[in-house]
Amino acid sequence: METWMVIAVALIALTIVLLAIVGWSMSRRRRTDRLRGGFGPEYEREVNRLGKGKGESELQQRRARVEQLQIRELSREQASGFASDWDAVQSHFVDDPGQAVSQADELVGRVMGERGYPMGEFDQRVADISVDHPDVASNYRAAHDIARRNADGSATTEDLRQAMVHYRSLFQDLLPAAAAPGGTTGR
Repeated sequence: METWMVIAVALIALTIVLLAIVGWSMSRRRRTDRLRGGFGPEYEREVNRLGKGKGESELQQRRARVEQLQIRELSREQASGFASDWDAVQSHFVDDPGQAVSQADELVGRVMGERGYPMGEFDQRVADISVDHPDVASNYRAAHDIARRNADGSATTEDLRQAMVHYRSLFQDLLPAAAAPGGTTGR
């Protein structure tokens, strides 16, 4: 009788351990799915850069940081004003592509600042923007890199054109749909 009791207790303990492992595994899977779905290409970038555990932890920290910020939508008037500014920046591209890229970088920064994103170090800005705008965070990095190369005099006209395309994508995502150039959706 004693042997059966020991076996029964051991089986119950083993079952509890297995259920705990399955529960933990399912919880991790849901977390991964949520992060992958919420961050899109940014998830893959961070997991490839840092490894799965550290990458997911980094993305969770970003989300927690941005939740503490007071990110806001632009008023219709603000958005309309920024859209007009963007049109002016784009019109300068033909005459002075390098200056237009610098102006686009500055304008995107102004829009981000007005929306409530802190305007400190670039890496922190792109991390913050990736929480709500993950599909265009890579555009921001690429455009900013070209803007830096432009400042060094090493960007080609084609590079500058591509920077404007990247900035436009981010700009449109930051503005409400009604005011975004080209009538695209914004967040």
